[in-house]
Amino acid sequence: MEKYSYIIFALLITLASVCCNDAQKNDAKAIPQAIELMAPKAMYDVLLENPGAQLVDVRTKDEFAVSHLKDAQNICVTDNDFKQKVAYLDKNKPVYVYCKKGGRSAQASKILKDLGFTKIFDLQGGITNWQQQQFSTQK
Repeated sequence: MEKYSYIIFALLITLASVCCNDAQKNDAKAIPQAIELMAPKAMYDVLLENPGAQLVDVRTKDEFAVSHLKDAQNICVTDNDFKQKVAYLDKNKPVYVYCKKGGRSAQASKILKDLGFTKIFDLQGGITNWQQQQFSTQK
C-alpha cells in the first residue's frame, strides 16, 4: 500500500508541474511584447493611416538634417537629456522609433520600455532599410 502512495504522490507532483508550466506559457502568450521590430512597409502603412503618430528619429541632429521620415521628431538617444525629452511623449500610445540601421533605435526602445512606455515599434533596418525599400524621406 505504501508503494502505491509514493506512485500516486509522484503522479500528482508531475501533473501539478505540467499544469503550472502550461499556465505560465499561456500567460506569456497573452502579454504583448513592449518592443516589436516593424518592417518598413508595415511602418509606412501605419504612419500613412496615423499622421499624428509618435515618430521619433533617435539619430543626431546632423543625421536628421540630411534626411528623415515625414513628421518625425528628432530626439537623439546619445544625448544626455534623452530621458527628459521623451518624457513629453504619451507612454500609453504607440511610439515608433528609428535610427540609421537599428542599433541606436534598439537602445532607445529599451530605455523607453524601462521608462514605462507600453508599445514601442522599432523600424527594422532603420532609415537605411526604409530607403532601400523605396519609401520617401524629407530633408
